Amino acid sequence: MLLTRLSSLLLLVVATHLIDRSEYGILTLVVTVGELTDTAVTNWLRIALLRLGGKGTISSGSLLLAARVLLATTAISFVVSILASFVVAPDAWGQFSIALCVYLGVNAISRLATTLLQMQQRHSTYSLLESLRALLQFVLPVSSIFIVPNSFLAMSLASSLGILIVGLVSAVTAATSIVPGPSRFTTRQLLALGLPLMAIAAMSFGLNSAERVILKIYYDAGAVAVFAAAYALARQPIDTVANAINMGGFPELMAKFDEDGPVAAGRLLAAQMALQGRLSFPIVAALVALGPDISALFLPAGYHQYAGLLFPLIAFSVLATNFNSFIFQNVIHAHKRPWLLIWPMAPGSAATVILSILLIPRYAEIGAAIALLGGTVASLVASIIVSRRLTIIPIPWRDLAASVGIAALSGLAAWLASALLGDAWAFFKLAAGGTAWLLVFLGLQTLLHPAQTRALVQTVRARLGMA
Repeated sequence: MLLTRLSSLLLLVVATHLIDRSEYGILTLVVTVGELTDTAVTNWLRIALLRLGGKGTISSGSLLLAARVLLATTAISFVVSILASFVVAPDAWGQFSIALCVYLGVNAISRLATTLLQMQQRHSTYSLLESLRALLQFVLPVSSIFIVPNSFLAMSLASSLGILIVGLVSAVTAATSIVPGPSRFTTRQLLALGLPLMAIAAMSFGLNSAERVILKIYYDAGAVAVFAAAYALARQPIDTVANAINMGGFPELMAKFDEDGPVAAGRLLAAQMALQGRLSFPIVAALVALGPDISALFLPAGYHQYAGLLFPLIAFSVLATNFNSFIFQNVIHAHKRPWLLIWPMAPGSAATVILSILLIPRYAEIGAAIALLGGTVASLVASIIVSRRLTIIPIPWRDLAASVGIAALSGLAAWLASALLGDAWAFFKLAAGGTAWLLVFLGLQTLLHPAQTRALVQTVRARLGMA
């Protein structure tokens, strides 16, 4: 996971410096529309297989049935992607649709193959292949820039080639453990589980993609590039922390809910909320304080103009999304009622679309960021309301207030340290601001949470072989 995120960030830095903003903007739209279509039309099969196919050995009948369903849904995704190309990139719809169809096709192959590895409990192999994918999806697109300069299509196809290579290797590896036998599930069972997931994915369009598509319609791909680059840089550090907490917390939450009931699960979610606030709030403050320096160091000059506003707006949007997904929506998952996720998705998507139409024509990238923030906050509020009807989470107000205070002070320290260097090179401003932020953050955390800080230090020392 960390290697994949690092690969994406490195590709962002290299690509923005080597290709035009318009080409990079169209490339991000390929990924945006591709991910949306893929999630709504084909990604649900991974979840369905993991829940219906069981663990360990996989029968040839199950594989053939899943492959037939995947072939049909992927064909539907091709039609959707071609139609979307006329709307999103009318001036380059041919190349755009080719990039989208290839992206969707290779992802379908790779997803089925890697899902088989997960079902076979071959986690080490899966992790190794994911690392290979991260490497290839950096090396191949960067190499394509030197072979076919300034072409989003070449970069997209090169990235898809990396996915295809990993998919084929995964398929060959997984095939060695397929056993003869009938399918363990029916097409009807697959669709019964998949249709709610497809509906939810389609409903999430406004939250995940609308602002970029509308920004392209009203302006151009260059505006999309500026927004997407800021979004990628602001999102990664917050997401990395939140995903790490959720990866360990989600299985524990499900076990706690099944064994001890919803009240105990609510207390566990309150503790996770406090931890997420303790780590995420200061990161948001750092992004608010150092956003212009981050943009100046990692992005070309054409991307710097709105960094001071884009980074804070996007950071707060990502923060709201993570609290929504990893705290309140986890209540819905614990109760095994996925249809209820539509209720938080609907107002969030509607708010993003409406705000995008109202704000983007006048405020461009800033309007897109405000629309995204409005949509994520609307979805968060709806999730809180829905989740409280299932399980009430006791809000850790004192812990959250302390985290806000730590965030404010560490963010202020970062801003002051950067500002004192005036017009110095962005690297030195970022280094000074980051060091000041880290010292204040660690100092205040140690003062307010000494036991947890000592435990963290001991864990780090043990990992480094120092204890």
